[in-house]
Amino acid sequence: MDTRTTAEHDDAPVRYDVADQVATITFDRPDKLNALTVAMGDRLFALLRRADADPRVRAVVITGAGRAFSAGADLAMLANTPVEGRDSLIVSPENGPAMIRSLRLPVIAAINGPAAGLAFAVSLAADVRFVAVDAKLSLPFSRLGLYSEYASAWLLPRLIGAGAAADLLLSGRVFLGAEAGELGLAQRVLPAAEVLPAAWEYARDLALNCSPDSLAMIRSMIDDAAVSPLAAHYAATVPVMRAGLRAFDFDEGVAARREKRAPQFRERVPGGTDQPASA
Repeated sequence: MDTRTTAEHDDAPVRYDVADQVATITFDRPDKLNALTVAMGDRLFALLRRADADPRVRAVVITGAGRAFSAGADLAMLANTPVEGRDSLIVSPENGPAMIRSLRLPVIAAINGPAAGLAFAVSLAADVRFVAVDAKLSLPFSRLGLYSEYASAWLLPRLIGAGAAADLLLSGRVFLGAEAGELGLAQRVLPAAEVLPAAWEYARDLALNCSPDSLAMIRSMIDDAAVSPLAAHYAATVPVMRAGLRAFDFDEGVAARREKRAPQFRERVPGGTDQPASA
C-alpha cells in the first residue's frame, strides 16, 4: 500500500485511511474478531458518507484488522440487550443497503478472514468482493432464531441466484471463500495475506484510471438494470449516453488512449448529478 497516507488512529474501533484517492475503512477490534457493536455500525456508515463527500476519494475498500473481516454482531451485546431495547440493534433505513448503493463511489469488500452475519451481509451491498480462499463465511440468522438481516434476502439472490441464496440463508451453514468464488459471490479468491493488497490495488486502479462520472453512472445503471425490463433500461440509458459523448471525460479518455498516457479526468464532485460532467 502506498505510504502517502492520511489516517485516523484514535481509539475508535473503525479506522479511516486515505491514500492515492482510495479510502480504506477497517473494522479494528481484532481481539474480538472485529465483532460489531451498534457504535461500530454507526461509524461505518458515517465513514462511508464521509468518503462520498470527500473530493479526494474515488473508491472505498472495507476490511478487517487482524485475521478476521468481522465475526458479525457482538454476541455479548446481543445477550445483554434487554428486550425493550432491542430495536436499537436494527440498522436504520437511512443506513440500509440502498444508502451504500446510492454512493457515487465504487465499494470493494476485502474479506481477509472469517465474515459472518451482519458484517457479511453488509459486504453484499459492495460492488466487488475479494475473499480469502479459506475464510469461513456464514449468514447464520436462522440458527439464531432471526430473519435475514440487512436485506440479504434481496441482495443475495441477485448475486448468486435464488436456489444458492436459499441454501445459504435457510441453512445458515458455514462455507469457505473457495465456494464463494465458485458461486460467483467472490470476484477474487486469494490467500488471506493477499486479499487487502489486491483489493486496494484494484481500487487504486479505478481511482487513478477510470472516470469518476463513469464509475458513478455505471453503478447506477447496474442497479437499475436489476429491476427494469431490458427495453426500459436501454431507453433510459440513451440520453445518458448522449450526454456522455459530449462530456469532457470522453474527450480526455480518447485523447489519453491515443497518446498512450494516463487520463486526467475531471475531479469528482461529491454528491454529483445523474448526468455526466460537461466540459
